[in-house]
Amino acid sequence: MVKEESIRSWKEIITPANNLLKVDTKEIWRYRDLLWILVRRDITAIYKQTILGPLWFFIQPVLTTIMYVLIFSRIGKFSTAGIPPVIFYLSGLVLWLYFSECILRTSTFFKDNNAIFSKVYFPRLIVPLAIIFTNLIKLSIHLALFFLVYAFYLLSDTIIQPNASALLFPLLILMIGFLGLGMGIIISSLTTKYKDLVHLVSFAVQLMMFASPVLFPLSSFDGSPLKLLIMANPMTGIIETFRYGLLGIGKLNYALLGYDISFIISLLVIGIITFNAVEKDFVDTI
Repeated sequence: MVKEESIRSWKEIITPANNLLKVDTKEIWRYRDLLWILVRRDITAIYKQTILGPLWFFIQPVLTTIMYVLIFSRIGKFSTAGIPPVIFYLSGLVLWLYFSECILRTSTFFKDNNAIFSKVYFPRLIVPLAIIFTNLIKLSIHLALFFLVYAFYLLSDTIIQPNASALLFPLLILMIGFLGLGMGIIISSLTTKYKDLVHLVSFAVQLMMFASPVLFPLSSFDGSPLKLLIMANPMTGIIETFRYGLLGIGKLNYALLGYDISFIISLLVIGIITFNAVEKDFVDTI
């Protein structure tokens, strides 16, 4: 019996992570099939047993954009920097919806998956990564709607002037995904001990939107002390760069974009440290 135990070759040995900065990318890659299974499950579950089904992917940004046009443009008479209000609000909204969905859903993944985490082993980061990819699919549908509207205005309105900065678009999407992932895993890690924190997340995300250029161009705050507050929002540089590249309004602020990148990297490092520290015993505390 002892001889049999000594020659037995284990396929995998599970040990706690001693390095709080460690991310086992090879292990995550081995479980990539599970990641895609979770993505398919989430996509089908979102609108299962709904009347309109996948049409909700289009309805949400359309209704929200119409509401913004009526309230902020028609009634409030707020500036959109000379850009038609529909394309202005939609350009900020599609990015913000991706960001907010990534945060809101990853911020509760420990609590939401406690039952399966306590029974089956797999890399826990698979779950928040699956959420990011699920929302990326939703973003692609929202972007399809945006580019349909964009093409209409591009062909009929000479105010819209795209430029080479539009090539930064893949980088901007990657930044939003990492930003949502970093914030989400930090919040989810903290809510294993402080459960009431989750109630503040949706409220905080809404406040962040009003402190971003989703509804107003950054240039409208020139000379105002609020401009520094808005520039501190890591989504500001991303949205401004996106609008500058595709709509031709504002400017490409390399310093602001560099700040966003530094902020996101720092947030990811903090998120990984917090995640690895909590992962060891979260089942006992959640």
